[in-house]
Amino acid sequence: MSVAIICQPMLILSLDTTTRAGSCALLGDGGVIREHTGDDSRDQAERLPRDVATLLEREAVSLQAIDGFAVATGPGSFTSLRVGIATMQGLAMATGKSLIGVSAFDALASLAGGGRVAAWIDAWRGEVFAAVYENGVAAGASVVEKPDVLLDTLLETTAGRTTLFTGDGAALYEHRIRERLGEHARFTSPVAPPLAGAVATLAARVFRAGERPLPHAIRPIYVRRSDAELAADRKDLRRV
Repeated sequence: MSVAIICQPMLILSLDTTTRAGSCALLGDGGVIREHTGDDSRDQAERLPRDVATLLEREAVSLQAIDGFAVATGPGSFTSLRVGIATMQGLAMATGKSLIGVSAFDALASLAGGGRVAAWIDAWRGEVFAAVYENGVAAGASVVEKPDVLLDTLLETTAGRTTLFTGDGAALYEHRIRERLGEHARFTSPVAPPLAGAVATLAARVFRAGERPLPHAIRPIYVRRSDAELAADRKDLRRV
């Protein structure tokens, strides 16, 4: 005698603030229902949580109908990450639901697919946050570095292999990447895709596996130390 397993419908609401524009998305059992990219001419703090509310209104979905929340945990701007995480923590706590954190690097790699992927996120100051993936698995720790330094390392290990670049950092330095790597460099289309949909997709896997992290457990991925920390170190050195 077989027993039918009834799968309950699931709705995941996600937010990404790792880039200036950012994005939010609603995901159901059939995939991403809608993904909305923000207005990069306005600060994240000015737009949130209105962007999220607008997304729900367009799909006629109430906040109480959401089964779980997801947020990109970085790397990115310190302020934007704090705003994004705080927004989703507030929504999750208000509804008594779980909040799942997803690395922006993992989201970029999942959209890029297999092979060797270089995920680059603009870190300002002429630097990028960078991580390399091999067939969807992170190959080493993420770093923040000048593009030429990263390209030097890739050139040493390329050995005829092609690297697929993705992220707003890759878009910003696309010309330099092509100049240095030539035919061994490829780029996703678009080079800098919105990430909220991928964040929701990865979070759904965690949710379906039965994990229910509490909203306050989310920790941002900074990679680079904050200006305040660096200033404190310089101040301490002057005292020595």
